[in-house]
Amino acid sequence: MMTYVFLLIGLVLLTVGGDILVRGATSAAKILKVSPLLIGLTLVGFGTSTPELVTSLTAAWAGSPGIAIGNVVGSNTANILLILGITALILPLTVDRAAFRRDGAMLVVSSLACLAVVLLGVLDRWVGVVFLGGLAGYIYWAYKSEAKTGDAEAEMHMHIAEDAPKGPGQLWLAIGLALLGIAITIGGARLLVDNAIVLAKGFGISDTIIGLTVVAVGTSLPELVTSVIAALKKHSDVALGNIIGSNIYNILGILGITALIKPIPIPQQIAQVDIWVMLGATALLIFFVRTGMKIVRWEGAAFVAAFVAYTAWLVSVA
Repeated sequence: MMTYVFLLIGLVLLTVGGDILVRGATSAAKILKVSPLLIGLTLVGFGTSTPELVTSLTAAWAGSPGIAIGNVVGSNTANILLILGITALILPLTVDRAAFRRDGAMLVVSSLACLAVVLLGVLDRWVGVVFLGGLAGYIYWAYKSEAKTGDAEAEMHMHIAEDAPKGPGQLWLAIGLALLGIAITIGGARLLVDNAIVLAKGFGISDTIIGLTVVAVGTSLPELVTSVIAALKKHSDVALGNIIGSNIYNILGILGITALIKPIPIPQQIAQVDIWVMLGATALLIFFVRTGMKIVRWEGAAFVAAFVAYTAWLVSVA
Protein backbone atom coordinates (compact mmCIF):
# COMPACT_ATOMS: atom_id res chain seq x y z
CA MET A 1 0.00 0.00 0.00
CA MET A 2 2.79 2.43 0.91
CA THR A 3 4.39 1.79 -2.48
CA TYR A 4 1.35 3.31 -4.18
CA VAL A 5 1.33 6.23 -1.76
CA PHE A 6 5.01 7.02 -2.35
CA LEU A 7 4.52 6.57 -6.10
CA LEU A 8 1.69 9.11 -6.05
CA ILE A 9 3.72 11.51 -3.91
CA GLY A 10 6.59 11.20 -6.37
CA LEU A 11 4.29 12.07 -9.30
CA VAL A 12 2.90 15.07 -7.42
CA LEU A 13 6.38 16.31 -6.53
CA LEU A 14 7.51 15.96 -10.15
CA THR A 15 4.56 18.02 -11.38
CA VAL A 16 4.90 20.67 -8.68
CA GLY A 17 8.67 20.81 -9.03
CA GLY A 18 8.50 21.26 -12.80
CA ASP A 19 5.97 24.07 -12.43
CA ILE A 20 8.05 25.86 -9.78
CA LEU A 21 11.18 25.52 -11.90
CA VAL A 22 9.46 27.06 -14.93
CA ARG A 23 8.11 29.91 -12.79
CA GLY A 24 11.52 30.69 -11.33
CA ALA A 25 13.53 30.28 -14.52
CA THR A 26 11.20 32.33 -16.75
CA SER A 27 10.89 35.09 -14.13
CA ALA A 28 14.67 35.31 -13.77
CA ALA A 29 15.04 35.42 -17.55
CA LYS A 30 12.49 38.23 -17.89
CA ILE A 31 14.19 40.24 -15.12
CA LEU A 32 17.50 39.79 -16.97
CA LYS A 33 15.80 41.08 -20.16
CA VAL A 34 16.00 37.79 -22.06
CA SER A 35 13.70 37.97 -25.06
CA PRO A 36 10.30 36.22 -24.88
CA LEU A 37 11.25 34.38 -28.07
CA LEU A 38 14.33 32.81 -26.49
CA ILE A 39 12.40 32.02 -23.29
CA GLY A 40 9.73 30.23 -25.32
CA LEU A 41 12.31 28.30 -27.31
CA THR A 42 14.44 27.16 -24.39
CA LEU A 43 13.38 27.65 -20.78
CA VAL A 44 9.74 26.62 -21.08
CA GLY A 45 10.57 23.58 -23.20
CA PHE A 46 13.38 22.48 -20.90
CA GLY A 47 11.28 23.26 -17.83
CA THR A 48 8.29 21.12 -18.77
CA SER A 49 10.67 18.30 -19.74
CA THR A 50 12.57 18.43 -16.44
CA PRO A 51 10.49 15.64 -14.84
CA GLU A 52 11.36 13.32 -17.74
CA LEU A 53 15.04 14.32 -17.57
CA VAL A 54 15.49 13.77 -13.84
CA THR A 55 13.45 10.56 -13.92
CA SER A 56 15.44 9.07 -16.80
CA LEU A 57 18.78 9.97 -15.19
CA THR A 58 17.66 8.56 -11.84
CA ALA A 59 16.48 5.34 -13.48
CA ALA A 60 19.71 5.01 -15.48
CA TRP A 61 21.82 5.31 -12.32
CA ALA A 62 19.51 2.85 -10.55
CA GLY A 63 20.19 0.27 -13.29
CA SER A 64 16.68 0.39 -14.78
CA PRO A 65 17.06 1.11 -18.52
CA GLY A 66 13.45 0.09 -19.09
CA ILE A 67 12.26 3.05 -17.03
CA ALA A 68 14.93 5.42 -18.40
CA ILE A 69 14.13 4.73 -22.09
CA GLY A 70 10.48 3.79 -21.64
CA ASN A 71 9.90 7.09 -19.90
CA VAL A 72 10.97 9.06 -22.99
CA VAL A 73 9.33 6.85 -25.62
CA GLY A 74 6.16 6.52 -23.53
CA SER A 75 6.04 10.25 -22.74
CA ASN A 76 6.29 11.17 -26.42
CA THR A 77 3.47 8.75 -27.23
CA ALA A 78 1.35 10.06 -24.33
CA ASN A 79 2.07 13.68 -25.29
CA ILE A 80 0.53 13.17 -28.72
CA LEU A 81 -2.21 10.61 -28.15
CA LEU A 82 -3.37 11.49 -24.63
CA ILE A 83 -2.46 15.12 -23.96
CA LEU A 84 -2.97 16.54 -27.45
CA GLY A 85 -6.09 14.38 -27.74
CA ILE A 86 -7.58 15.79 -24.52
CA THR A 87 -6.61 19.32 -25.56
CA ALA A 88 -8.30 18.94 -28.96
CA LEU A 89 -11.45 17.68 -27.22
CA ILE A 90 -11.49 20.90 -25.17
CA LEU A 91 -10.72 23.18 -28.11
CA PRO A 92 -10.14 22.16 -31.75
CA LEU A 93 -6.59 23.21 -32.62
CA THR A 94 -6.03 25.45 -35.62
CA VAL A 95 -2.50 25.17 -36.96
CA ASP A 96 -0.51 27.84 -38.75
CA ARG A 97 1.20 26.16 -41.71
CA ALA A 98 4.32 28.35 -41.47
CA ALA A 99 4.64 27.85 -37.71
CA PHE A 100 4.34 24.09 -38.09
CA ARG A 101 6.71 23.66 -41.03
CA ARG A 102 10.10 23.78 -39.30
CA ASP A 103 9.19 22.35 -35.89
CA GLY A 104 7.11 19.57 -37.44
CA ALA A 105 10.03 18.62 -39.67
CA MET A 106 12.38 18.64 -36.68
CA LEU A 107 9.99 16.37 -34.78
CA VAL A 108 10.09 13.86 -37.64
CA VAL A 109 13.90 14.00 -37.88
CA SER A 110 14.41 13.57 -34.13
CA SER A 111 11.89 10.71 -34.00
CA LEU A 112 13.70 8.89 -36.82
CA ALA A 113 17.01 9.50 -35.03
CA CYS A 114 15.49 7.93 -31.92
CA LEU A 115 14.44 4.92 -34.00
CA ALA A 116 17.97 4.52 -35.36
CA VAL A 117 19.47 4.56 -31.86
CA VAL A 118 16.89 2.12 -30.50
CA LEU A 119 17.61 -0.30 -33.34
CA LEU A 120 21.35 -0.02 -32.60
CA GLY A 121 20.56 -1.37 -29.15
CA VAL A 122 22.72 0.91 -26.98
CA LEU A 123 22.37 4.50 -25.83
CA ASP A 124 26.08 5.36 -25.92
CA ARG A 125 28.03 8.54 -25.21
CA TRP A 126 28.62 9.36 -28.87
CA VAL A 127 24.83 9.36 -29.30
CA GLY A 128 24.60 11.89 -26.47
CA VAL A 129 27.11 14.17 -28.20
CA VAL A 130 25.23 13.95 -31.52
CA PHE A 131 21.81 14.47 -29.95
CA LEU A 132 22.85 17.44 -27.80
CA GLY A 133 24.71 18.96 -30.74
CA GLY A 134 21.57 18.57 -32.85
CA LEU A 135 19.43 20.21 -30.16
CA ALA A 136 21.83 23.14 -29.80
CA GLY A 137 21.89 23.58 -33.57
CA TYR A 138 18.11 23.48 -33.77
CA ILE A 139 17.68 26.10 -31.02
CA TYR A 140 20.27 28.39 -32.66
CA TRP A 141 18.69 28.00 -36.09
CA ALA A 142 15.19 28.60 -34.74
CA TYR A 143 16.19 31.66 -32.72
CA LYS A 144 18.16 33.30 -35.54
CA SER A 145 15.49 32.69 -38.17
CA GLU A 146 12.60 33.81 -35.95
CA ALA A 147 14.39 36.86 -34.57
CA LYS A 148 15.20 37.91 -38.12
CA THR A 149 11.82 37.45 -39.74
CA GLY A 150 9.34 37.73 -36.85
CA ASP A 151 7.13 35.12 -38.52
CA ALA A 152 4.33 32.88 -37.24
CA GLU A 153 6.85 30.54 -35.62
CA ALA A 154 8.25 33.47 -33.60
CA GLU A 155 4.74 34.48 -32.54
CA MET A 156 4.02 30.92 -31.38
CA HIS A 157 7.15 30.72 -29.23
CA MET A 158 6.48 34.16 -27.74
CA HIS A 159 2.96 33.00 -26.85
CA ILE A 160 4.55 30.00 -25.11
CA ALA A 161 6.64 32.40 -23.01
CA GLU A 162 3.60 34.58 -22.25
CA ASP A 163 1.55 31.57 -21.12
CA ALA A 164 4.30 30.26 -18.82
CA PRO A 165 3.35 30.38 -15.11
CA LYS A 166 4.29 33.67 -13.47
CA GLY A 167 6.90 33.88 -10.71
CA PRO A 168 8.38 36.52 -8.36
CA GLY A 169 9.57 39.90 -9.57
CA GLN A 170 12.91 39.89 -7.73
CA LEU A 171 15.92 38.13 -9.23
CA TRP A 172 17.13 36.41 -6.06
CA LEU A 173 13.65 35.09 -5.35
CA ALA A 174 13.28 33.85 -8.94
CA ILE A 175 16.63 32.03 -8.83
CA GLY A 176 15.79 30.57 -5.42
CA LEU A 177 12.43 29.37 -6.77
CA ALA A 178 14.12 27.69 -9.74
CA LEU A 179 16.59 25.92 -7.44
CA LEU A 180 13.72 24.83 -5.18
CA GLY A 181 11.91 23.46 -8.23
CA ILE A 182 14.98 21.42 -9.20
CA ALA A 183 15.28 20.02 -5.66
CA ILE A 184 11.61 19.06 -5.51
CA THR A 185 11.81 17.45 -8.96
CA ILE A 186 14.85 15.40 -7.96
CA GLY A 187 13.10 14.23 -4.79
CA GLY A 188 9.96 13.33 -6.75
CA ALA A 189 11.98 11.40 -9.34
CA ARG A 190 13.73 9.42 -6.63
CA LEU A 191 10.43 8.44 -5.04
CA LEU A 192 8.86 7.64 -8.40
CA VAL A 193 11.70 5.48 -9.73
CA ASP A 194 12.36 3.59 -6.49
CA ASN A 195 8.71 2.72 -6.00
CA ALA A 196 8.14 1.99 -9.70
CA ILE A 197 10.89 -0.63 -9.48
CA VAL A 198 9.29 -2.11 -6.35
CA LEU A 199 5.90 -2.14 -8.08
CA ALA A 200 7.31 -3.91 -11.15
CA LYS A 201 8.99 -6.57 -9.02
CA GLY A 202 5.85 -7.02 -6.91
CA PHE A 203 3.71 -7.73 -9.97
CA GLY A 204 6.42 -9.72 -11.72
CA ILE A 205 6.48 -7.43 -14.76
CA SER A 206 9.33 -5.63 -16.48
CA ASP A 207 10.33 -2.12 -15.48
CA THR A 208 9.90 -1.25 -19.17
CA ILE A 209 6.11 -1.65 -18.86
CA ILE A 210 6.08 0.56 -15.77
CA GLY A 211 8.26 3.11 -17.56
CA LEU A 212 5.95 3.17 -20.58
CA THR A 213 2.78 3.58 -18.51
CA VAL A 214 2.84 4.94 -14.96
CA VAL A 215 6.14 6.80 -15.22
CA ALA A 216 5.61 8.12 -18.77
CA VAL A 217 2.13 9.48 -18.09
CA GLY A 218 3.18 10.88 -14.72
CA THR A 219 6.15 12.80 -16.08
CA SER A 220 3.96 14.18 -18.89
CA LEU A 221 1.61 15.94 -16.44
CA PRO A 222 3.36 19.36 -16.82
CA GLU A 223 2.71 19.21 -20.58
CA LEU A 224 -0.95 18.37 -19.89
CA VAL A 225 -1.33 21.39 -17.59
CA THR A 226 0.42 23.73 -20.05
CA SER A 227 -1.60 22.51 -23.05
CA VAL A 228 -4.98 22.62 -21.29
CA ILE A 229 -4.30 26.17 -20.02
CA ALA A 230 -3.31 27.20 -23.55
CA ALA A 231 -6.52 25.68 -24.95
CA LEU A 232 -8.64 27.52 -22.37
CA LYS A 233 -6.88 30.76 -23.37
CA LYS A 234 -7.59 29.89 -27.03
CA HIS A 235 -3.86 29.76 -27.80
CA SER A 236 -4.02 26.68 -29.98
CA ASP A 237 -0.55 27.41 -31.37
CA VAL A 238 0.87 27.14 -27.85
CA ALA A 239 -0.90 23.85 -27.15
CA LEU A 240 0.51 22.20 -30.28
CA GLY A 241 3.90 23.92 -30.09
CA ASN A 242 4.27 22.81 -26.47
CA ILE A 243 3.81 19.15 -27.41
CA ILE A 244 6.06 19.27 -30.47
CA GLY A 245 8.78 21.12 -28.57
CA SER A 246 8.53 18.76 -25.61
CA ASN A 247 8.89 15.69 -27.83
CA ILE A 248 11.96 17.17 -29.54
CA TYR A 249 13.52 18.00 -26.16
CA ASN A 250 12.68 14.55 -24.80
CA ILE A 251 14.57 12.80 -27.59
CA LEU A 252 17.52 15.11 -28.25
CA GLY A 253 17.87 16.63 -24.78
CA ILE A 254 16.87 13.92 -22.31
CA LEU A 255 18.22 10.92 -24.20
CA GLY A 256 21.27 13.01 -25.10
CA ILE A 257 22.08 13.96 -21.51
CA THR A 258 21.29 10.47 -20.23
CA ALA A 259 23.58 8.88 -22.85
CA LEU A 260 26.39 11.30 -22.06
CA ILE A 261 26.22 10.70 -18.31
CA LYS A 262 25.20 7.04 -18.11
CA PRO A 263 25.19 4.88 -21.29
CA ILE A 264 22.53 2.14 -21.07
CA PRO A 265 21.24 -0.74 -23.23
CA ILE A 266 17.91 -0.44 -25.05
CA PRO A 267 15.26 -2.92 -23.78
CA GLN A 268 14.21 -5.39 -26.47
CA GLN A 269 10.50 -4.68 -26.11
CA ILE A 270 10.97 -1.00 -26.94
CA ALA A 271 12.86 -1.92 -30.11
CA GLN A 272 10.23 -4.46 -31.15
CA VAL A 273 7.02 -2.58 -30.35
CA ASP A 274 6.98 0.72 -28.48
CA ILE A 275 9.29 2.80 -30.66
CA TRP A 276 7.00 1.93 -33.59
CA VAL A 277 3.95 3.05 -31.61
CA MET A 278 5.69 6.38 -30.92
CA LEU A 279 6.51 6.75 -34.63
CA GLY A 280 2.92 5.82 -35.53
CA ALA A 281 1.57 8.49 -33.18
CA THR A 282 3.95 11.05 -34.69
CA ALA A 283 2.92 10.09 -38.23
CA LEU A 284 -0.76 10.33 -37.27
CA LEU A 285 -0.18 13.81 -35.84
CA ILE A 286 1.55 14.95 -39.04
CA PHE A 287 -1.25 13.43 -41.14
CA PHE A 288 -4.05 15.09 -39.18
CA VAL A 289 -2.31 18.47 -39.27
CA ARG A 290 -1.40 18.33 -42.98
CA THR A 291 -4.87 17.28 -44.14
CA GLY A 292 -6.67 20.37 -42.85
CA MET A 293 -4.14 22.40 -40.83
CA LYS A 294 -6.21 21.72 -37.74
CA ILE A 295 -6.92 19.00 -35.20
CA VAL A 296 -10.66 18.75 -34.65
CA ARG A 297 -12.56 17.01 -31.84
CA TRP A 298 -13.08 13.68 -33.61
CA GLU A 299 -9.34 13.50 -34.29
CA GLY A 300 -8.68 14.28 -30.61
CA ALA A 301 -11.07 11.48 -29.69
CA ALA A 302 -9.20 9.14 -32.06
CA PHE A 303 -5.92 10.05 -30.34
CA VAL A 304 -7.33 9.29 -26.89
CA ALA A 305 -8.94 6.03 -28.07
CA ALA A 306 -5.62 4.92 -29.59
CA PHE A 307 -3.83 5.69 -26.32
CA VAL A 308 -6.37 3.73 -24.27
CA ALA A 309 -6.06 0.76 -26.65
CA TYR A 310 -2.25 0.86 -26.52
CA THR A 311 -2.21 1.09 -22.72
CA ALA A 312 -4.72 -1.76 -22.42
CA TRP A 313 -2.49 -3.89 -24.66
CA LEU A 314 0.58 -3.10 -22.52
CA VAL A 315 -1.27 -4.12 -19.38
CA SER A 316 -2.54 -7.33 -21.02
CA VAL A 317 0.96 -8.48 -21.99
CA ALA A 318 2.62 -7.37 -18.74
